[in-house]
Amino acid sequence: MSTIVFSADGTPAPQGSKTVARTRSGGSYVREDNPNTKPWRSLVMAAAREAMAERDPLTGPLLLEVTFRFPRPKSHYGTGRNAGSVKPAAPVWHASRPDLDKLLRALGDSLVGIVYVDDAQLVEVEAVKVYGSPGVTAIVSELRA
Repeated sequence: MSTIVFSADGTPAPQGSKTVARTRSGGSYVREDNPNTKPWRSLVMAAAREAMAERDPLTGPLLLEVTFRFPRPKSHYGTGRNAGSVKPAAPVWHASRPDLDKLLRALGDSLVGIVYVDDAQLVEVEAVKVYGSPGVTAIVSELRA
């Protein structure tokens, strides 16, 4: 059974809707609503390529385990002599935007042709959003019947 593990640093960006933009010459093209999506996907793709080295993309059913990490807001930290320490009541889970499903869509699409042939191969997904050093850690494993 093959397992691919990789991490990418940077604040995860969701893949939102696509919009049609017009060119000056009257043509049109499709672009992402979120300008941060493309740079984020580039970071993920680079990390995935490095993890895959010279391997071919996986072809069977897959499990994706992913942890998205976001920076803590200043309000999660103490003040005065406790500055730099996370408050005991600060949450572990990042329960606000961006939506987990949109983060998964950006990640999943980034891995097509690198880690797997098609994101339709993902038959099981375990994903969480937490506070920590911004980035993502992903584990892609082949599933056997």
